[in-house]
Amino acid sequence: MFRRAFWFTTGAAAGVWATTKVQRKIRALAPDALAVRAADKAVEGGHKLREFALDVRAGMAQREGELKDALGLSAPLPGDRRPELPVQPDRRQLGASGPAYPIRPYDRNEDH
Repeated sequence: MFRRAFWFTTGAAAGVWATTKVQRKIRALAPDALAVRAADKAVEGGHKLREFALDVRAGMAQREGELKDALGLSAPLPGDRRPELPVQPDRRQLGASGPAYPIRPYDRNEDH
């Protein structure tokens, strides 16, 4: 009698455990869960890529400084001036004769 009750309880517990495992796996493979997991991985990959780009940019700046020091280019020569970029007038100052598009300075170091 006790032996049958033991095996019945063991079988019921194994059945509950297996059913729970299967239900968790089904929920994990549902389209909504897969989409959320893919989005999380994409965001994580983007963060890692941004950190890598920042590390590369910092390394480039450091190496450029080292090369300039080694070549003696860090100190400006007397009378050496960089040409200044022309200042574009404000659109309000141009009035009707100005361009119809907005004037924006060109900046290669923009972060998008």
